Amino acid sequence: MNILKEFKVNDKCSYLSDKNQTTHYKLIEECSTAHCQDLIERGYRRFGRMFFRPICSSCDECKSIKIDVQNFKFSSSQRRVIRKAAEIKSYIQRPTISKTHLALFEKYHLFMGEKKNWDYSPSSAQSYYASFVDAPNDFGYEVLYFHEEKLIGVDLIDVLDDGVSSIYFYYDPEYRGYSLGKLSLYNQIMFAKRSNKRWIYLGYYVKECPSLSYKSHYKPYKTLDGRPSIYEEPKWLVT
Repeated sequence: MNILKEFKVNDKCSYLSDKNQTTHYKLIEECSTAHCQDLIERGYRRFGRMFFRPICSSCDECKSIKIDVQNFKFSSSQRRVIRKAAEIKSYIQRPTISKTHLALFEKYHLFMGEKKNWDYSPSSAQSYYASFVDAPNDFGYEVLYFHEEKLIGVDLIDVLDDGVSSIYFYYDPEYRGYSLGKLSLYNQIMFAKRSNKRWIYLGYYVKECPSLSYKSHYKPYKTLDGRPSIYEEPKWLVT
């Protein structure tokens, strides 16, 4: 693992409006699946070559969370979502970039800006490439969702030794009746079950943040205790 740069950034909290946050970043030139696994297990997330995690001294509301795939049972309502989307096709491949990707990404964020007051700033091909495509590794993938011939969703994931790490999902809001966000997670779980993977790493759970609190609905799950260093064994707790 070749770490090019490490730094910390203090900024307004992305999840809780009344707080500030401190984030630790690692820019890694080349990262093996094993090293990515080690970092994800210790609470980091990945965008491109950048790994990061919150290290706020006075707050620990951001809990790394992972779903116990082998013991997860689909409910009747979850199965209805899967059945309703039977006509939607999905394909997994290495991450790519195209005009269609960028147009869909922009459309999704404009919609979320109106629906949930997300901060909006236009994305560029360079920033998209850096966040989701540019990483010389053998574990990064995208899952493309199509309705007939139209791209309607893109799910960025890492396939690790013991699980799947969710990176980012965006979709066409015109097709939100298919519950595409839920569908993408259910497909991750089914893929993990077929592949004998143990966990879905869902990033951060923040109880008081509506955009992240939903993650506790997917039981059973565990949350990471503290912020272990790369030299410490991570301890995941049943909540």
